[in-house]
Amino acid sequence: MKILVIEDSEPLRRSLDVGLNNLGFTVDSTGDGSHGLSMALSGDYDLIILDLMLPSVDGMSILKALRSTSSQTRVLILSARSEAQDKINGLMTGADDYLTKPFSFEELHARVLALSRRGQLHSQQNTLSVGDCVLDLGLKTLHYQGQPVNLTRNEYKIIECLFGAKGRVLGLEMISEAVVGQFDILSKNALEAHISAIRKKVRQLGGELPIKNKRGFGYVASQD
Repeated sequence: MKILVIEDSEPLRRSLDVGLNNLGFTVDSTGDGSHGLSMALSGDYDLIILDLMLPSVDGMSILKALRSTSSQTRVLILSARSEAQDKINGLMTGADDYLTKPFSFEELHARVLALSRRGQLHSQQNTLSVGDCVLDLGLKTLHYQGQPVNLTRNEYKIIECLFGAKGRVLGLEMISEAVVGQFDILSKNALEAHISAIRKKVRQLGGELPIKNKRGFGYVASQD
C-alpha cells in the first residue's frame, strides 16, 4: 500500500514516515501544500493522509482539486480542527475519514487498515489469500483448499482484519475496532476463543489456520 503524507509539522511528518514504513507501507511525504497537490495529482497513491492547515495551498483545496479529477484515492484528514462542522465539511468535500489531533498512532493505524479494506471491497481483486485459505470479500466466505469454512459474523471480521493486514502484527485494540467498532470492546479472552474456534474448523478440513500469535504484541496472518 502506497501512502502520501501531506503534513506541515516536521516532527509529526517524520514520526508518521517512520511508523508507517515500519509497518510495511511505502510512504512519500511533504510539508508544502503546493508540492503535496502536485504529488497527489501525479502519483499513484492508495491513501493520502492530509493536514488542512498547510503553506501555499490548504488541505481543503487539495481535496477539492483531487476530487474534481474523479480520483478514487482514499483521503484521511488529519487536523487540529475538532468542531463537528469542520468534520462535516471535510467528509462532504470528499474525505473518507477524519482524525483529530492529538491522536494515538494505534488509532491512525486502525483507520488506515479500515480504509484499505474499504478499497479492497471495490477493487477488481475481491479475495484475500494467505497460504491455502482464501477469503471472499464479496460473499463474506472463507475457504480452505476450496472447502468452505463456516464462520460466525465475528469470526469472519477477525479473519478479514488479519488477512487484510497480511504480514503485519495487529494488537487487540485494532482487531477489536474492526470487529465490534470503536464504541465497544472485544476482550482478549474473547478474541483468543474466536481464533481457537476458527483454528478448529480449519483443522477439521485437514489444514492449519495461517494466523500466528506474537505474544505480547498481537496476531499476524502469515503462511511462513
